[in-house]
Amino acid sequence: MTHALRLVLGDQLSDALSALADLDPERDVVLMAEVRDEATYVRHHKQKIALVFAAMRKFAARLQERGARVRYVRIDAPENTGSIPGELTRAVEALRPGRVVVTECGEWRLVEALKAWAAEAGVPVEVCEDRRFICSHDRFRRWAADKTQLRMEFFYREMRRETGLLMDGDEPVGGRWNFDAENRKKLPKGVTPPGRKRFPPDAVTQEAMAHVARLFADHFGTLDAFDWPTTAEEAEVALEHFLRDCLPGFGDWQDAMKDGAPWMWHSLTSTSINLGLLDPLDVCRRAEAEFTAGRAPLNAVEGFIRQILGWREFVRGAYWLKVPEYRKRNFLDADRTLPWFYWSGETDMACVADVVARTRDHAYAHHIERLMVTGNLAMLLGIHPDEVDDWYMVVFADAYEWVEMPNTRGMATFADGGIVGSKPYAASGAYVDRMSDWCAGCRYDVKAKSGEGACPFNRLYWGFLERNRRRLRDNVRLAMPYRTLDGWSAERRREVVVEAEACRTELGAVART
Repeated sequence: MTHALRLVLGDQLSDALSALADLDPERDVVLMAEVRDEATYVRHHKQKIALVFAAMRKFAARLQERGARVRYVRIDAPENTGSIPGELTRAVEALRPGRVVVTECGEWRLVEALKAWAAEAGVPVEVCEDRRFICSHDRFRRWAADKTQLRMEFFYREMRRETGLLMDGDEPVGGRWNFDAENRKKLPKGVTPPGRKRFPPDAVTQEAMAHVARLFADHFGTLDAFDWPTTAEEAEVALEHFLRDCLPGFGDWQDAMKDGAPWMWHSLTSTSINLGLLDPLDVCRRAEAEFTAGRAPLNAVEGFIRQILGWREFVRGAYWLKVPEYRKRNFLDADRTLPWFYWSGETDMACVADVVARTRDHAYAHHIERLMVTGNLAMLLGIHPDEVDDWYMVVFADAYEWVEMPNTRGMATFADGGIVGSKPYAASGAYVDRMSDWCAGCRYDVKAKSGEGACPFNRLYWGFLERNRRRLRDNVRLAMPYRTLDGWSAERRREVVVEAEACRTELGAVART
C-alpha cells in the first residue's frame, strides 16, 4: 500500500512544490499525467503543449534520479483517460494510497474538478498552499478587504515593503516607487536589440513535439522555431543571459516595438516562472543585485521587478478574489466576433500582421504588443470578451487563466469595468506610430482620421468613446477625450460612430449569433 499519492501538475514543476515537501521516496508515489483535457479545454498553441509535455518529462526524470517513484502517464498511452480526475482514479485503484496530496491548482475550473473528484474519491485529499507565489491568497484578501478599487500600484508598494526589494529603510531606493515615466522610449534608428539565448530541442523535447504534431495537428501555431527552456538548468541560463545582456536596456525600451524584432530587451522568463522552473522572488532579488552592483540602471530594474512582484502577483490575487463571477464580466456589452486575421495574420494592418505572425511562430508577443496592438484593437472593435479570452489563452506559451484573464478581461478590453485597470487602454494609431516603426510601411495612413485608407485605430477610436459614452463618460481618466467629443456637433459625433461601424464591418467584426 502506498503511503501517499502526490499529484504534480504540468505548471508545478518545482523542487519546492508544497505537495512534495515531505515526500517519502520509499513509500510515496508521484503522479504526473499528460492529458487531453488540459491540452484542449482551449486549443492551446502547439508550442505551449510541447513545452509543458517536455518540461514534465524532464522533471519526472529529475525526480526519479533523486530516488522518487513516479507514475508517469504519457499522452500516447493507450490507457490514458484524458483527464486529471480520471488519472487520479486509476492511480488510487492501482496503488491504494492512504492519502492524496496536491498543491492547489492555478485555474478555477481545475480546482472545481478536483473538488468534485475528492468528494467521491473515498480517500483523504490534502490540498497544500502553492508557496511559489510571493503573495498568498489570504494576504491578498487582507490587502483588498477595505478597498473600493484594486490598484496594482498600491499593492506593489506593500510588496516592496514586505520583501525589502529596492528599499532604503522605509523609503523606496531612488526616492520614487515607480520609474515608468522613464520606460516609454521609442527605439532610435540604428539601435539593435541584443541577440537572445535560446534552446534548440533535445531528444526528449523532439519526441514531445512529435506527439503534439501528430495528436494536435489542427491547433494554432507552428513548432518550427521551438526553443523554449524546458528544465530549471536551461531557465537559469536564460535568466543569466537576460540579467547580463538585456536588463541594462530593458527600462528605456520595454514598451518599444519593432518590425521583425519580437524579443527586444524582454526577459522571456514568464514561461519558466509560470511552469515552476524559476522562483519569482529569486528572479527579483537577482535583478536587484544587478542594480546594487552597478550593472543595470534603476529604471530598468524597478520596471522589471514591478512586472513580477507587482503585476504578476496582483493579477493572480485579483483573479482568485473575483472568480467565478469574473469570468462572465462584459462591462461594455461587447458583442462582435473575433476577425479571422487574428488567426491567419492576413491583414493590411502591419502591426497586427507582425504580432500575429510572432504568436504563430513563437507563441510570444511582449506586453505592449498584447495590450496596445491586439488588445486595443479587440476593444475598439467591440469583440466579445469570451472570444478575446480564448484567443489569448490559445496563442501564448505562458498563458494560464489566472494570469491571462485579468489581463484580457481587465486591461485589454475593460470588460471587468475597472477592477484591474483604472481606464480602458484605448488609443488611436498615434500610439503605435510613436512606439514602433510599423506605420511607415503600412498600407493604411496613420495620419488620416477617416476613410477607407485611414488607419483602423483612428477610424475606430472616437466611435468607441461615443458608443460607450454612458458607461465611460464619468471616468476621470477619460475626461480629456470626452471634453473633445463634447465640443463637437451632434452631427459630427454621429459621423464618427458611423465611420467606426463601417470599419468594424470591413475588418470582419460582425455581431455574434
